Amino acid sequence: MSNERNPLELVHEYRKLVLLYEALDEKIDALIMANDGGTENMSDDDLKEYRDLAHKRSEVRNEMRILERQLQMDDEDN
Repeated sequence: MSNERNPLELVHEYRKLVLLYEALDEKIDALIMANDGGTENMSDDDLKEYRDLAHKRSEVRNEMRILERQLQMDDEDN
């Protein structure tokens, strides 16, 4: 049981991930809007940044899903 984390810690971690996800999403949106609403006209540097941000956002989304499952399992135990 020492590997189990406190549900409150999971909620705090989830909230941090949500904020990070939203920040990455805003950066992606700003980059897209700065390039006429799409990736077609992006410079190589902007396209690399876009891909890096999108990759990080996907990783954060996956972490959020893992925490969501953990929190749901905790709810079912109660």
